[in-house]
Order: sequence, then C-alpha cells, then structure tokens
Amino acid sequence: MSDLINRVKQAFKDTFQQDAAHVVRAPGRVNIIGEHTDYNDGFVLPMAINREIVIALSPRDDNLVKLYSLDYDARAEFSLDNLSKDKGWQEYLKGVAWALQEEGYTLNGFNGVISGNIPKGSGLSSSAALELATARAFFEVSDFPWDAKKMALLGQKTENQWVGANTGIMDQLISAAGQEGFALKIDCRSLSLEPVTLPAGTVVVVMDTATRHSHVDSGYNERREQCEEAAAFFKVKALRDVTLAEFEARENELPELPRKRARHVITENTRTLDAANAMKQGDAIALGKLMNSSHDSLRDDFEVSADGLNAMVNCARAHAACFGARMTGGGFGGCAVALVDAADVDDFVTQVSACYQEAMALTPSLYVCVASDGASTVA
Repeated sequence: MSDLINRVKQAFKDTFQQDAAHVVRAPGRVNIIGEHTDYNDGFVLPMAINREIVIALSPRDDNLVKLYSLDYDARAEFSLDNLSKDKGWQEYLKGVAWALQEEGYTLNGFNGVISGNIPKGSGLSSSAALELATARAFFEVSDFPWDAKKMALLGQKTENQWVGANTGIMDQLISAAGQEGFALKIDCRSLSLEPVTLPAGTVVVVMDTATRHSHVDSGYNERREQCEEAAAFFKVKALRDVTLAEFEARENELPELPRKRARHVITENTRTLDAANAMKQGDAIALGKLMNSSHDSLRDDFEVSADGLNAMVNCARAHAACFGARMTGGGFGGCAVALVDAADVDDFVTQVSACYQEAMALTPSLYVCVASDGASTVA
C-alpha cells in the first residue's frame, strides 16, 4: 500500500478517532495527444497516471458530509439536503453530490479525509481525479451501481455547471475508466474506448514547468466559444464533422481567430488517430513527430502555450533520447509531456531539468509516469 494511502488512513484515524471503513482513489492523467478536441466531439489519447487523489472515509447516519483536506489543512462540512455554491476545494465534492442527486441517486453522508499527489493547476487533472474519487466515495456509502462512463459524465457536469469550467469529457473519463498498462483512445462523441500501448522501450515523462493555470479564469472558455463559432459557420454539430479538405476550401471566409482554432482542432483529430495507429505499430518515431506537430499547432493556431511550456518542449526536443514533446492539458501553464527512450530516461530528466532551469530561472519537476487503473476502492 502506498505511502499516500497510509498517510490518509492515519489522518482519518487521528481526525475522527476511528479506522476508515473504506479508502478510494482516482488518478490524474496525462494526455499524450489530442488537445482541445474533446469538447469538439473529437478524439483524444490520454493515459491515467500513477498520481492520484485518495479519500479515506466512513459512513455517517445522517446527511452530513464532514471533510478534512490534508493538503489544505482545512475542514469543510455540508448537508446533502441543502447544497449551495461557494468557493474553495470543497466545491468539487459538493458539486459531485449535487450532480448525483440531480440524476436521481440517493446518497448517504460520510466523514472523509482527502489528500493527493497530483500537482494542482498543472494540467494533470487533479480536479477530475477529485470528482471521481468523490463519486467513488459516495458509491461506497450509498446504494447504487458503479458505471465508469456515467460517473465520468456526472463529473463533467460538476465541472461545467457547478464549478463553472466548460470542459469536455476526457479528464473525467480517463480518471474513471483508465487501464493499467494502457493509454486509451477515446471517441468523445460515442465515448468508445480503445486501449493502446506505448511503443516498446519508451516511457512517458511528465514535465511540470512550475507555472500554473486556472480553467475558470484562463482563456479556456473563450477558445471553446471560438470553436463553436467555427462549427456554426460550417453548419455542423462540432468541428469533428469538418474534414481538412472542407476546411481548406472555405477557411478564408472565417474570421482569423475562429479560423485558427478550427485549423488546430481539425488537424489535431487526424494526428490523434494517426498516433493511435503508430502506437499499435510500435512506431515511436512516428508518434514523436505527431506530438511535435501537436505542440506547434497548439502554440501557433490555438495559442494556448506559454513561455514556460515552449522552453520545456524545446529543452526536451534537444535531448537525443526524446522522440517528441508537447504541452499537455488546457494550456497557459502547467505541464508538457515527452516520449522518451527508456534506456536514457535518467539522463533525459537530469539534462532537461538543468536546461529548463537555465532558460526560465524556475525549478521544474519531471517524473516518469506509469499507466494506471481508473477510480477504484483500495481498502
């Protein structure tokens, strides 16, 4: 059992003077390719990672949820009978309770202690992990079946309608349905999942730039509106329905920003499908080139990169062991991701860390990630 799980279990005992009845967890994720395509009904290729949110909990005999966050050293409490929006970390848990009840689930209260090792605001989906861990906690103390896709959709509803970030389904779905040893190609329209493995001899390295973003007050919602404007121009439900040939035939009729956003989304969908095929063929070189192209498109057409992300990607690409690198997540800060030759990963981490520190005068965090299972009960 991990140190994180043991720490949360001990904190629960210290806080509530009893052993936890259940321990649940849900992972963060890194998206290998397919950025800003999810809310355009497109394709994504994320991987659940071995960094997670853990909740130790025991049921209550009333409708209260009493929480202690180890990471914030803060307590929160709310009643399932009287949910109202506020600010703070507890809103993710409250929002999940609201979404479950809206869907008709009958919930019971619980005492819970929460901690995690996903860097917040880094683009690794700590919020989706918290939402799915919360759904799993309610599953343990209430009487309803676990349906990973349904729980993911309710996590997305929490993010969209309670928290106020107009995100797509990718983060919640990979946190709910991840599979150990596999990335998942997700069709964000049908929610079909196809497991694919990394090319043999390669690893994924997540590179935290030590810069941060916030979906709610970043340009995320603005980008989404620009994509919807472009889809409306083409008279389709979403940009996923526009081919590159159709786009190129009429792109000059679009205003500049919707045109650039649409070009990214349409080409990124193609790159993501090509990347899944490259993974099936074990072709690390092809996968790396697609990752490089994805970053360039996010930087130039979607305009969601940032100085730190660009510097990190440049440092990674300069290392001989790197097949490809790109920013990952919503953008404006956070993390980049690289596909690296496993034999030289230690030297990659050392050299890229030093390169980035020199370029940006910031101390990055680099970690090799392992594909992990989705939300589950561990004790």
